[in-house]
Amino acid sequence: MDELRGKAATWSFDEEKVVIQYDSRWRTPALLKVLARCEVPVPAIAAVDFASAGKKGWQLRLRLRERADPYAAVGALLDEKGQPFLLTGGPDTELVAEYHADQLRLAADAAQREDDPRPAEEYALGLVPPVPLYIQTSEGTAMFDGETVRLEWSDEAGSRKRQKRRMAYALRDIRRVDWVPQGSSDEGYLRIVTLEEDTDVKSVKPRKDFACLLTEGSAKQDAWTLVMAATVTAHLWATADRPDKPAQLTAAPDTRSQTVYDQIRELGRLHTEGLLTDEEFASKKAELLDRL
Repeated sequence: MDELRGKAATWSFDEEKVVIQYDSRWRTPALLKVLARCEVPVPAIAAVDFASAGKKGWQLRLRLRERADPYAAVGALLDEKGQPFLLTGGPDTELVAEYHADQLRLAADAAQREDDPRPAEEYALGLVPPVPLYIQTSEGTAMFDGETVRLEWSDEAGSRKRQKRRMAYALRDIRRVDWVPQGSSDEGYLRIVTLEEDTDVKSVKPRKDFACLLTEGSAKQDAWTLVMAATVTAHLWATADRPDKPAQLTAAPDTRSQTVYDQIRELGRLHTEGLLTDEEFASKKAELLDRL
């Protein structure tokens, strides 16, 4: 296989695939270190772009077929340096990089002319980690088994989420998954958007939203939530049949088996200690009483 060394990765490729080995050095963007390695089938490549930046070096980018790149679908806010299918290098290797870009382009063009029965969605599944996928942030955990996304909040989460503790979202009920890194807003987060939501604008802040898992103080947490968002997105694309009417979202069973009255008493304690506002206490109490 031909090999091209860049600043943050090494690409090895032939007529069938591009094998990307990302560096583990501390300067390497967090997403690339989390991915570690990736294989891109040549038939999944729609275009190969090469650009020279003079003394700043060169850029080689793979643009994948529509619905073949889940990272691009959810990572609109991802920093340019962290793009998984972008390779950069210095001016001393520009000629060899341009040569390899031409070879990759020829291979991709040849693959596009062939009759490829595989849908782009299958290539997307090959670019994300296998399920079950489990990630952890400062606020809690997320787990995806291919059919359900489960969010569970730790004791570091806000009082509203600590009280709820966990939520489960079936893949068939999910419209999309949003990813927002730290720095682009007050809080970074992974957010599940369900089919039953009528609007993209939510009045509930991410810290209180049962569909959100926050990240805090760590580029690695941002990277893992992006990987989770991309993985769920790839499986959404690959899902052939979806029911017309989404099933009701339900909280995962609480192993503590508290009665409604026990939960109301706990709410009262949290309210007395100032951990719940009057509005939060009244709303949750009314919700619990409705179960009787």
